[in-house]
Amino acid sequence: MAERVRVCEIDADEGRLLLRIVRRGTGSVVTWRRAQMVLLSAQSMDVGKIAEVTFTSPDRVRDVIHNFNADGFTSLYPKHKGGRPRTFTFLVAEGVVDDISHEGLRILLREEGVTFQRLKTWKTSRDPDYAIKKARVEHLYAIADGEVLPEPGEPEVVFCLDEFGSLNLQPHPGRQWAERSGKHKDPDREPRRRRRATYTRPHGVRHLLAAYDLGKDQLYGHIKKTKNRSKFLEFCRYLRSLHPAGTRIAIICDNYSPHLTIKRCQRVGTWAEANNVEIAYTPTNSSWLNRIEAQFTALRYFALDGTDHPTHKAQGSMIRRYIIWRNKHAADKRLKALVSRANAA
Repeated sequence: MAERVRVCEIDADEGRLLLRIVRRGTGSVVTWRRAQMVLLSAQSMDVGKIAEVTFTSPDRVRDVIHNFNADGFTSLYPKHKGGRPRTFTFLVAEGVVDDISHEGLRILLREEGVTFQRLKTWKTSRDPDYAIKKARVEHLYAIADGEVLPEPGEPEVVFCLDEFGSLNLQPHPGRQWAERSGKHKDPDREPRRRRRATYTRPHGVRHLLAAYDLGKDQLYGHIKKTKNRSKFLEFCRYLRSLHPAGTRIAIICDNYSPHLTIKRCQRVGTWAEANNVEIAYTPTNSSWLNRIEAQFTALRYFALDGTDHPTHKAQGSMIRRYIIWRNKHAADKRLKALVSRANAA
């Protein structure tokens, strides 16, 4: 049997670079699509599913993965040809070169490793167990996707868990239907609705504890006033109740302190061991590995963008109604396209 096509091992810095290409939304569409395919493959998704979410053929996905394994990031950028390219007149006027085109300059700068960059900061994972944690998370994804069969004692059900928030009572930016303005404006109509100012926010915040069942493609969520270890364990007990006690489950989450078993408080580890649960942690500063992040992008787009809820009850009701709709329409084309674009891990 032929070996499954998969992208080569990528480190944390390469993962972040691919993530920036996907999330930036500017530049070449070809580069964005190729980076998306590579990221999905790095997340242990098979070629058939990648082709489905990126709306292309499996052969095209295999070509992109093979090219990336051979040439690295250079393969993500299209090589357009045809016609005489324009010359870079500034360098010619300064006497640096006699003649050079934009394409020639681009190739030269790329060979020298020089890019035009915006000043920013980011965190590189310095987790000493980075490779071990990443490999374990990817193995759990392979089990959830049906690529490998769980061995005796391994989880059969995999959840991705994280907190979403803080949820404030504030107007969220978005788009709306409105009458035309300018010279076509009706002089008698009222001014278009604007976002209100919120100089004070006396209503506090809420937090959404959410989990994504990879096998069933279902999203679960509870809204809480606080997020601490007790609330985390309460939500984990709910996830445990969804499956028989004999079915071992895995919960993938980040290194947020309420998720951890520490010397002063070992409730999480004790509960997991007593209830046939594995808690798998993503490496430090590597939340891009958690597949629930893409679900949060869809939640924000469908349920929160363009809203201005007067109470937490109204906002919570909107979020709960979205989760119900999302679980009933998991195959919705707009939802799948949005999740596939945001799914960087």
